[in-house]
Amino acid sequence: MDYKLPYYMAYPMPLEYDDERKERQDMEYMKSMYPDTVKYILPFVEDECERMEYEGSMIYDEYPDKLSIQLMCSRICDRVNEIGIGQDMDVEMEAQQRNNNRNGIRNIVEVLLLHELMKRRNEKRRRRRKYYPGWR
Repeated sequence: MDYKLPYYMAYPMPLEYDDERKERQDMEYMKSMYPDTVKYILPFVEDECERMEYEGSMIYDEYPDKLSIQLMCSRICDRVNEIGIGQDMDVEMEAQQRNNNRNGIRNIVEVLLLHELMKRRNEKRRRRRKYYPGWR
């Protein structure tokens, strides 16, 4: 008896793409629940990561340099401060409160940056495995 498999069973590749699509949807949903301040800062972080995403970039080193990450964070903070997050509040705040706000924003930027770098590094590893499935 000559039994033929259905197309979807013979070529299971689309199921892998479905998992990626579900992961992307899940990530977008989680991002939609971020607080407003974080939603405001996130595009700046993504732009900086996009700028640093090239072959041989330090973000893909086995152990990225902490100083380089801090410099990336400083560039992001400068861009956020240029446009001005919470400008209305800065007028009413005292100097110490303003400083605490900047430190808080820097901490948020650092966490978002490290998360985005981790996500991009994992995506690159996953892409490399897909294109060369037989290599180890």
